[in-house]
Amino acid sequence: MQVPILKQGAYLIATVQSALTDEDLKQLRDTLVLQVSKVRARGVIVDVTALDVIDSFATRTLRDVAYMIRLRGAETVIVGIQPEVAFSMVKLGLTLEGVATSLDLEEGLAYLDRKAKAHQEVRAHR
Repeated sequence: MQVPILKQGAYLIATVQSALTDEDLKQLRDTLVLQVSKVRARGVIVDVTALDVIDSFATRTLRDVAYMIRLRGAETVIVGIQPEVAFSMVKLGLTLEGVATSLDLEEGLAYLDRKAKAHQEVRAHR
């Protein structure tokens, strides 16, 4: 299943609409990393609101996506992790260590805006 990826200003938004196979997750990872370069995105939001399960492979792949995108010079935020999914992830010892998360799309956009503003202020002081 293909995940729609929309460009919103300097950001990409990938909305996962249903459970993904391992192959789908790998394709999403590869597509997002390539799209960051292609459109010169400054941030990526991965919206997982529709998921009722995030297993160990999905967790690892989302973490890898964030790390790869950071190496490309952009920020990633995962949004919409449902309470029961968060509970299950913690019980299973699954973490998104080092990856930003936000409650929803609106907060994810605000997070990326804050990161972009902070980055601009650092550049202005150089």
